Amino acid sequence: MASVNKVIIVGYLGNEPEMRTMPNGEAVANISVATSESWIDKNTGERREITEWHRIVFYRRQAEVVGQYLHKGSQVYIEGRLRTRKWQDQNGQDRYTTEIQGDVLQMLGSRNANNQGNNYGAEQSPSSSNMPQAKPAPQVQGGEPALNNFDDDIPF
Repeated sequence: MASVNKVIIVGYLGNEPEMRTMPNGEAVANISVATSESWIDKNTGERREITEWHRIVFYRRQAEVVGQYLHKGSQVYIEGRLRTRKWQDQNGQDRYTTEIQGDVLQMLGSRNANNQGNNYGAEQSPSSSNMPQAKPAPQVQGGEPALNNFDDDIPF
């Protein structure tokens, strides 16, 4: 019988990515992503919300992308699998950590939302920005926008 170990998360980074380098020189990025669920309590009529935190690890090139482009508050879509690893604490006790090993990463939200609070230098006025201005998508028959107009500078 086949089995499936797949996790899909859409949420927001709770802090800046933690970057490390393995002894072989490959990058490792750890992020903490929050997902929230809300509902109306049938007994009180109050809106209730619960937030779950997920530890996610990326390796190699994806880890480099995480470190370069993601910041606290960035919205992300992640596909991965659950992994439990064993390690020893300072007292020599065996400990276990279950985390998501990320396989697919999609940055969601706007560029400005992902870089909010990270000016990296002097502020620019909108007219002097180096960012290309958005163009309306060309229309095809039936009033639908064309789906093959990819005008972006995403590095992957």
